[in-house]
Amino acid sequence: MNDYEPEGWPGLLLREGKTLLRVPKTVKEENLGPHSKKNSSVFYNPAMAGSRTRSVLLLNYAINSGIFGEGEVYALDGLAATGLRARRWLNELPLSSTNRLRVEMVDNNPESLLWAKKINEELPPINGTDNLNYTLGDLRKVVLNSGRHWVDIDPFGSPVPFIDSAIQSMARVGILEISATDSAALTGSSKNPLVRRYGARVKTDGLAQDSGLRVLLANVARIAAKYDRKIEPLMSIWDSHHLRISIKVTKSIEAANKVENSLGWRVYSPDEVEIASSVDPDLNFPLDGILPMNCFLPLYYPKNYNDNRFSGPLWTGAIGDSEVMSYFTTEEALRLCGPIYDENDIINSSHKDIERERKAIEKSVRNLMDESRAIDCDHHIVVDDLASWLKLGSPPSPRKMVERLENFGYRAALTHYGRPSFRTNATWEAIVECAMYFQPPI
Repeated sequence: MNDYEPEGWPGLLLREGKTLLRVPKTVKEENLGPHSKKNSSVFYNPAMAGSRTRSVLLLNYAINSGIFGEGEVYALDGLAATGLRARRWLNELPLSSTNRLRVEMVDNNPESLLWAKKINEELPPINGTDNLNYTLGDLRKVVLNSGRHWVDIDPFGSPVPFIDSAIQSMARVGILEISATDSAALTGSSKNPLVRRYGARVKTDGLAQDSGLRVLLANVARIAAKYDRKIEPLMSIWDSHHLRISIKVTKSIEAANKVENSLGWRVYSPDEVEIASSVDPDLNFPLDGILPMNCFLPLYYPKNYNDNRFSGPLWTGAIGDSEVMSYFTTEEALRLCGPIYDENDIINSSHKDIERERKAIEKSVRNLMDESRAIDCDHHIVVDDLASWLKLGSPPSPRKMVERLENFGYRAALTHYGRPSFRTNATWEAIVECAMYFQPPI
């Protein structure tokens, strides 16, 4: 990589979390979503800020919880662009964590890596860049150079081309984070790319984003099994224009042999036979009452592929880990990533600017700790859909539904999801009774 000043330098000075960065003036901070890439050969997408904040927290948790053991932690920021994600790791994690990190930025765009290097020279992370390397090349090749404890894949579009090599690169125990901005495919709106890339179908209902996350998890689980590895979802997020999964990958032939036990189908408007075959043994319903909106069926369940009620194959297990998600509090997010007002701030941020940025940090983790209490529960209820299904006058408050179900002894929690919803292990009958309770008298 030639050491010269990149075109457009110094560009715009911005801040994300506690970390300063520069981007070309052709990149507008308000340009959210994948289309931002069209504005410049150097890609910066502020819509991914929440994803990068959660990455900082998860990496800190993983290092300090002992997932990686006691030695050095080899982390790769694949498709790094300006390298902001890696810079935030080195700038916002405590020194006790960064001392163990060995970080590699990878991108096949030389201009992007020049920007990354120049930014780090002018605005070095608090904990230095001695443990940071830059690699120009194809991630699918570079990632295989050595065992990785942490691999981040954040592509422009589908992550499918990178998953196989990333899985092969993992150490015996590691964490893989994957973003997918081809959300139209994964959520069923673009059926041909969904079948072509993921070999799946998704019903475009209120749970389409959840189904998309589960389709992605199923694909990764099957690839991992090819290499005698199992996956354990730590966190699965639908955030605006993209889906993001964070998984623990562990070498285990025995667990890999059982991968199909965690795969299956989601069926909308199931009949009594389908409900009786559900993977949830506690699912019940009043025989003379209203059947559930949907349920999970095992992978081997016979089905008609022309039946558009089915979504899958998808992951039917928990899409997150309760212990990990309970770490994602607003207090911890602000402690690690929240900017603090400084009258000598070189970008002249006002108190109002800082408060706005801190609120964005809080928003990135909102409900995750609460949702951890019910992340393994089969029922994910979108209250608008529930109201329509039960022919109610108005949707019940998800918060009130959670409180009432908990009073009845069930587990329930609000979700970190695009639509008002909650998760619970309550019986369908209890969910219906609670929803009816909150309807105003006629």
